[in-house]
Amino acid sequence: MKNSVFCLSLILFLSLLLLSGSLNAGETIKIGIVDTYTGPASEQTLAVPNGFKAAVEKINAKGGVLGKKIEFIIRDDQFKVDVGLALAKDLVFKEKVDVLMGTINSEVSLAISDLAKTEKIPFFVTLAKSSKIVGEKGHKYVFSITENAEMAGRAAAVALAKKPFVRYWIAGDDYEYGHSIADATWNNLKKLNPKVQLLGQSWWKAGGDFTPYIPQIIAAKPDFLIAATGGATMINFQKAAKATGLSQKIPFYQHAATEHTTLEALGASAPEGVYGTNAYFFYYPETPENKAFVEEYRRIYSKYPRFGAFYGYMAAQFIAEGFKKAGKIDREKFIRTIEGMTLNSPVGPLTLRACDHQLELPMYFGITQKSPKYDFLIAGDIQAIPARVYLPSCAEIMQLRKK
Repeated sequence: MKNSVFCLSLILFLSLLLLSGSLNAGETIKIGIVDTYTGPASEQTLAVPNGFKAAVEKINAKGGVLGKKIEFIIRDDQFKVDVGLALAKDLVFKEKVDVLMGTINSEVSLAISDLAKTEKIPFFVTLAKSSKIVGEKGHKYVFSITENAEMAGRAAAVALAKKPFVRYWIAGDDYEYGHSIADATWNNLKKLNPKVQLLGQSWWKAGGDFTPYIPQIIAAKPDFLIAATGGATMINFQKAAKATGLSQKIPFYQHAATEHTTLEALGASAPEGVYGTNAYFFYYPETPENKAFVEEYRRIYSKYPRFGAFYGYMAAQFIAEGFKKAGKIDREKFIRTIEGMTLNSPVGPLTLRACDHQLELPMYFGITQKSPKYDFLIAGDIQAIPARVYLPSCAEIMQLRKK
C-alpha cells in the first residue's frame, strides 16, 4: 500500500512538473500546493489536487482566467512542519506563485499561514482541522475551504441535542484535534440540552493503544460515547468497537465516521449505527450539480469523490472567480473581491464569510448503514445543519483574536 501511494504521488508530482515546464512565467496564474502525499495521510490528501485539477482543466479549456491558464505545482511536506514551511517558502520566493494551498497537518498550516501573512500572499487551507487557523490566529491572507474541529463539534451537538441520550462518556486522542472536537461537541450540547451528564473521560496517546480503555467505557454504561478520534485511529477504533461489542452496546459519534474515505477503507466490515458529521457526500444531496460533479470526477479518476476532492474543487472555483472579478492578478484586490463571495457548488450556494474567511459549509449528520448499491457503508438518516446554525459568530471570532 505504501509503495502504491508513493508511486501515485510521484506520477502526480512529475506530471505537474511537466505541466509547469510547458508554461512561461507571466502567462499563467500559479498555485502552489503543499501537503502530505506519502504515508497514511495521503489517503485523504491526494483527493484534493484531484478535485482541484478537475476544476482547473475545465476552466483552462474555456480560456482560463483573464486570458491566463491556471497552473499548479505540488510539494510533499512529509507531515513535517519544517519541511512544509521550507517548501512553501520555495514556492513563494523561487516559483513566484500567486496563491498557496494546503495542508492536512494543522501545525504546517499555521506555519504557512504566518508566512502568508508576512509575504502578503493568499493561502487556502483545504484539510487542516485546527480552529485556530481562521479563529484566534486568523488574518487577512488565510482562508479555510474545509470545516474545522470546532465547527464539526458544534454541528454534532445540534443534532445530538435532539436525541434521547442523557449519560455521556468522552474518549479520544490526547492532542489538539481530539480535545478541540470533544470540547466543541460537549460545550455546545450542554448549552442546548442542560439535562445531559458527563460520566467520565478517557484519553490515550495519539496513535497509541486505546484498547485497554474500551472495557472501562462499556462498564460505565453511558447512553452515548463522543469518540474524539482522527486519522488512522478513527478506522482502528471502529474496528475495535465492532470486535469488542462496544458498537452494539453503546452508540457513538466520530467526526468523519460517515465519510467515504473512512467507510471505503473499512468496506463491509464497518460497524453499522455509528454517528458522524461530514461536509460532503458523493450521494447527497441529490442535486443536478452534485450528480454532474460526481459523474465528471468518476470519468476522470474512475472513483467516487471524497470530501478532499470537493474542497479542492471549490478552492479552484473561488480562486478563478476571484481573479476574474478582480479584473487583474492583484493579491490585495483578489482578497477584497472574494471576501463575502458566494458561489454555486455541488451542495448548493456557498459563501466565503468576510469576517474570518471561513467557507460556510452545511454539515451533514448521519449514521452508518449498509446500502444495496455499494460494497461499503454509507450515511443514512442524514440531517443537514446549515452553517448559520452552528458556526461561531463573527463577534466570537473577533473576541478570540483580541486575546
